[in-house]
Amino acid sequence: MRGRHAAADLRSNGFVALAAGMILPLVVIGAVYGGYQMMSSTGCSGTVRLSVAASPEIAPAIKDAAARWIKTEPRVDNECVAVDVVAVGASEVAAAIAGEHGVTINTLGQADGKTQVPHVWIPDSSIWLQRMRAAREDLVPQNAPSLARSPIVLAVPEPTAKSLGWLENKLTWKQVLQQIVGDTRITPGIVDPNRDAVGISTMVAMASVRDQFGPEGDALTVGAIKALTTGKSEQQSGLIARFPRDADPRTLSTAVTLAPLSEQALHAYNATGPAVPLVAVYPDPAPIALDYPFTAMPRLSPNRAAAAEQFRSVLSGAEFRNLLSTHQLRANDGTVGTGMTLGPSAASSSAVTPVPDPKVINAALQMWIEITQPSRMLAVVDVSSAMKQTVPSAGGLSKEQIAVQAALGGLDMFPESWAVGLWSFSTGHQQLVPIGPLNAQRDQLRGALGGLKPNPKGGSGLYDTVFAAYQTVQQGWDASRGNSVVVITGGRNNNPGGMSLETLVSSLKKAENKDQPVQIIIIGVGSEVNQGEMQKIVDATGGAVFVAQDPSKIGDIFMKALALDDGR
Repeated sequence: MRGRHAAADLRSNGFVALAAGMILPLVVIGAVYGGYQMMSSTGCSGTVRLSVAASPEIAPAIKDAAARWIKTEPRVDNECVAVDVVAVGASEVAAAIAGEHGVTINTLGQADGKTQVPHVWIPDSSIWLQRMRAAREDLVPQNAPSLARSPIVLAVPEPTAKSLGWLENKLTWKQVLQQIVGDTRITPGIVDPNRDAVGISTMVAMASVRDQFGPEGDALTVGAIKALTTGKSEQQSGLIARFPRDADPRTLSTAVTLAPLSEQALHAYNATGPAVPLVAVYPDPAPIALDYPFTAMPRLSPNRAAAAEQFRSVLSGAEFRNLLSTHQLRANDGTVGTGMTLGPSAASSSAVTPVPDPKVINAALQMWIEITQPSRMLAVVDVSSAMKQTVPSAGGLSKEQIAVQAALGGLDMFPESWAVGLWSFSTGHQQLVPIGPLNAQRDQLRGALGGLKPNPKGGSGLYDTVFAAYQTVQQGWDASRGNSVVVITGGRNNNPGGMSLETLVSSLKKAENKDQPVQIIIIGVGSEVNQGEMQKIVDATGGAVFVAQDPSKIGDIFMKALALDDGR
């Protein structure tokens, strides 16, 4: 029989006790917790109690397997085995383990003070174990065999998948990023990678594009991550709630239409019978799948370690595979049990990408942090006579009109956390909107951009304006943000009484503060822009030059330029 100590142990862990065929309700701490306790009690000399914390989607299968195992009356040295199962997110357990040992997991944050450190931890991914090892090698064991598997897919509403032609096609990650950056039918979302293994897996896959394709890959990756940021959620439930509830075009245009999810989460969503089901797109190469490692924590007592190993041995085979399938999970070898039906693209999920070194994981997380850092940007738009020229390939629109359209499109993509200001310039410059919080002045910026018109006789004080803009951003430099000047110009400097190129470059080098970087991004519109001269300007401080020889293509150029505006 359990004494007062055992009862107190159950209360402190927020478990629901199941003993002698009776369910004893207890207060559960936190809505995410659901606990179960099973024990065998026939002729035992004592009890070995095993607490198990499992990710919510696999916890029911673990609980069912434990209940069946307990019926066999397992023992360790004639002590009965009791198993307590609690469903809790991996990030909470990781933070609790780190907090118990006085270490910090990079980008994770502090423990919530409620989650207990279990004897056995079954997170959704071995990525968590790698993050723990990066903080301290002995926080988790080296051997943690996987119990199940759920590939990472791109979840796309069925109408969107049909319009994109994605129902059967295999897609490379480069193709996916190109679509995210350039296709208005896609509104992406993601769960914060700092606290979600699916998000981390996605970042690792996207980083491979950045590494493989050089500057093009860099622009695609940064642009896609910035787009994902606008649809970021802190929890999976928040992300799923943003998928469309009906197939009306207006609903599809405002809902999330692409997000990385586990295959399990997608199947669980579709099992609810939504009006708009999700299609699983399996990108190539496959992201790191969720693998649910059985993690017996270090420094367990011998009897508890033996009980953990006995329990691990029953979490395999056909019976457990069928338990997993009832919760939309594959067995650890990728096979499925009775009752789980996979979509037509699921065959491509057989490829397995190994969990990488902790350094690779941390680098991917750092990429996310750097790119999603809020920006503080001063946009400077040319209104000299060069911008009045019409562009036949753009239906006779002027350079100015094309530039404004591109800028308005970019403005709509900027997250609320940004700070943005706007200047115009001809021979001299004019502040139209001071640098300030975008959430308070988005409409003001939109109106100012829409009112820009070229001066038919205006010269171009480009060099003086660039230096003044640089000084303005530098004076208000913000350590919590990327600080930048973005210049859109359609011609060369044409101001005899102003700075020369040599004077500008020299002045920028003298003004530069390595500890407070400000980068300059120049977007040229048309063949009149001298790219070599512009490159000398950005080389002085860091930045990039993009020139649209055909002004009608400035939209694509503009988005690539903004993709690099991450303050690095």
